[in-house]
Amino acid sequence: MNVRGRWAVGALWLLAGFLAVREAVTLLRRPAGERLTALHTWLGADGSRYDGGGPFPDPPFSALSLEPFPDDPGIALDAAWTVGILLLVAALGLVAARGLPAPVAARTAWLAPPAALCLLLVSRPVREALAEGRPGLLPVLLVLAGWLLVPGQRRGGVLIGVGAALQPVLLLFVPLLALAGRRRGAAGAAGAFAACTAVAWAALPGDSVTYWARHPAGAGLGDAPDGVDNQSLHGALLRLGLTGPGERALFLALAAAVCVLALRRAVRYARDDQALLAAAVVGCAALAVTPVAGEHQQVWILLAAAGRAGRRTADRPVWPVFAALVVTFEGTVLVPTMDSLAPIGENFPLIAALLAACAVRFLPRASDLWARPVVAGPAGRPNLLLELLLIRVGYFVYSWTRGRAAGDRATAEAHGHHVLDIQRFLRIDVEYDLNRAVAQSRWLADAMDFYYHTFHFAVPLTILGWLLVRHPAAYRGARRALAFTTLFGLAGFWLYPLAPPRLMPGLGFIDTANGPQDFDDPRYGVLTGISNPYAAMPSLHVGWSLWCALILWRMAPQRWSRVAGFAYPLLTSVVVMGTANHYLLDAVGGVIVVAGGFAASRAVGRALALQPAVPSPAAGPGPEPGRRAEERLPERV
Repeated sequence: MNVRGRWAVGALWLLAGFLAVREAVTLLRRPAGERLTALHTWLGADGSRYDGGGPFPDPPFSALSLEPFPDDPGIALDAAWTVGILLLVAALGLVAARGLPAPVAARTAWLAPPAALCLLLVSRPVREALAEGRPGLLPVLLVLAGWLLVPGQRRGGVLIGVGAALQPVLLLFVPLLALAGRRRGAAGAAGAFAACTAVAWAALPGDSVTYWARHPAGAGLGDAPDGVDNQSLHGALLRLGLTGPGERALFLALAAAVCVLALRRAVRYARDDQALLAAAVVGCAALAVTPVAGEHQQVWILLAAAGRAGRRTADRPVWPVFAALVVTFEGTVLVPTMDSLAPIGENFPLIAALLAACAVRFLPRASDLWARPVVAGPAGRPNLLLELLLIRVGYFVYSWTRGRAAGDRATAEAHGHHVLDIQRFLRIDVEYDLNRAVAQSRWLADAMDFYYHTFHFAVPLTILGWLLVRHPAAYRGARRALAFTTLFGLAGFWLYPLAPPRLMPGLGFIDTANGPQDFDDPRYGVLTGISNPYAAMPSLHVGWSLWCALILWRMAPQRWSRVAGFAYPLLTSVVVMGTANHYLLDAVGGVIVVAGGFAASRAVGRALALQPAVPSPAAGPGPEPGRRAEERLPERV
């Protein structure tokens, strides 16, 4: 591995260590009643942990494992428990990285463990396990270790059986072992599960009757089964309004179909030496068919990113990126906030699990496309689904970052006076007269407010779509320039919080959207769903509109449309000043970040063009351009 690769490995390990320490410190600094809440509730329960339906959703064998711990744990136990969960996460990442299908390139072998750890530490299942103290990652680790590390051996089956005793839905791995030819392992798993369950029956007979007879497999225990956290088929049907015997019959039928499909696919992948993918397929099926799915079970979706899907180089990243985003963000982040799409957003992890278990056509290792996908090339069209996902997540990151970049009011207003002083010195303080003229015409003010709200996102997205369809060769560079422009703009919001004219008290500016100034009303000045009113320098309204004009100048077929495109940033500049949302210097700042965005995009494009293609040592010499590309084994979990 070269020097650059060693630096990359070191950086990933440092990042993984930083994420782990940050999670632990953040958690342990919380008050006692706000950390490890689920663990403290379970340990502090009087009598049976299942009384009245109980907060404890796991089987009696799991409850038995909590018996040695005190009812009122202190900070020492909290710290030890947190470190223990982090060690589980580290072990899970290492086991998953070891399970990548052979042959594994040396660079991938070094990069995979820290990359897997980073992905796990930012995922919602791990964050939830750490915050609430849930031990649900332990059965996942036991089953994965038993399946990957000691295949075909009885002791591997024993690990799987113990994991299933802690999480009964993982018994789905027993038929997988049998169908994959590991009958000794299947027998060991069934025996271990039976032994652990018998021990729990002997020690906690009342709890065992409650769990297995009154609440089969935990149904009705823990949180509300129709809650969004329950990403199972049962939870989805309840959220859709189905109840009663009909819902239960439909759930059982769907669960049976999912199990059959998933097992058939998993056996095929296991025989193809894709053991990690086979385990992930069954784990995703287990998530879907359990009556009440814990959030920790969604880690199987991330493990399913080990599968390769797609015939083009542009399609190959879609599935792993999709899987990583699903377990990192809430479904409402990935799906637009529309009533018609709400069921999709609420059930996004379940949809991803069903896709992994039953639908995604993962490539077999014998396929020519396994190591040689069709080259998309710089002129090839990017994958539409991947682009939509990245745009949606990019918008969320933009909104989240902008909303948290707010400075204090005094600093923002002081910066506002500085900007006005500079403009008066340069005799370019035109905002007041323009704002007064607009405010005196109601129809003009309404038109400008509509323009300000609507065109800012609609026009750049339309141009991106046009480039993607008609000019795919130019799309990547244009998208990259827009991304850098936005990044530089966000840096400006952080470094220079600025009160816009409409939020400068006593200067006579009129907010055309919200009416007279009332600084005692916390809602005042909120023109969009973004909560930071001091994100004014630079003006990304002007910056994005100038990006649109430059793209049209380069790509539009008619001369008149290329020239007319520059009317858009000019009109936008008038609108943002007429509505008292920006100063003229904010518009100048927008021009500067656009120039920086295009410069950075060109620099990255040149660096990518100069990077040599390194053929995979396992696949032989590379193909001719335009045919199939060598692909190193994917550096993913």
